Amino acid sequence: MINVILSGGVGSRLWPLSRKSCPKQYIPLFDQRSLFQLCAQRNADICQELMVVGNQSNQQLSRENLAAIGINKYQEITEAVPRNTAAAIAFAAWQAQPEDILLISPSDHIIGNLPAYHDAVKEAEQLAQKDFLVTFGIKPTRPETGYGYIEHQDYEVLSFREKPNSDTARQMLRAGNFLWNSGMFCFKAKIFLEELQHYAPEVYTKALTAWQQKSGGCLPEDLSLQIPSTSVDYAVMERSKRIKVVPTTDLEWNDLGTFEALWEYTEAQKSDNQKSQHLIIGTDKPVFFIGQENMVFIETDDAILILPKDKSQDVKALYEKLEKEQPDLVS
Repeated sequence: MINVILSGGVGSRLWPLSRKSCPKQYIPLFDQRSLFQLCAQRNADICQELMVVGNQSNQQLSRENLAAIGINKYQEITEAVPRNTAAAIAFAAWQAQPEDILLISPSDHIIGNLPAYHDAVKEAEQLAQKDFLVTFGIKPTRPETGYGYIEHQDYEVLSFREKPNSDTARQMLRAGNFLWNSGMFCFKAKIFLEELQHYAPEVYTKALTAWQQKSGGCLPEDLSLQIPSTSVDYAVMERSKRIKVVPTTDLEWNDLGTFEALWEYTEAQKSDNQKSQHLIIGTDKPVFFIGQENMVFIETDDAILILPKDKSQDVKALYEKLEKEQPDLVS
């Protein structure tokens, strides 16, 4: 089994901590370790090989992160331009042998209770051996609007749902048969490629053309730009008839995509007398809030961000605005 780490994300909802020059998965926020390093470490005991798929701007960060934790043996696939997860996983599948099982791991998740995680991966591996495409579903703990959902019955997927509004998320939580869509997958390389060719032939063909013209593990920019930028969910997982889900109930999983998620994770690690009403990162100065609760205060060398915790999803819109009007602030 090969651990395929997808490392190309920007982490726009964690600006100004996360920048193009150092996306969130490489920031050493967890006892001087990054999310990328934690991902590689937790899969090292259950996978025989490691493959990193990322873009040119992240390549050196990936190498430095892996060297710092003593991992020196791995394969690299370097995209000239990001084309979303369907193409990225296809490249990994072509790099592997047809019968190899790929454990697809986003590089920006944090997972506790590793024994439960390893058990879930073993279940997924057994299903993948039977030629299923396996996704991991996380038992929801709150009516989260930032995740997609999977409606299920045991290991059977009944439907995939887009990110819901608050009312719909609460209904799903009450229903009891919905899981958060984790974005982690497990399948044989050849089975994924068969399904991609069937359900998203243009992605398959254009990605294969770029793959065949790679040089030294790097993909050509001109051919890469012709690949439709499509997620693996849209291209394959929501359409294939070979899907199974492994429901996880004890997994301590968090997609640290927002300051709200980061806050909830950091607070969960504290004792009751250490808990705080606010999230403050980047300053040693005392920060005071009068008449405000549940605030986020982030300071970097060139920016300060202040927002209510429940507005964390709105940071992405600010990032996109800055990308057009003040690109130096996101670089």
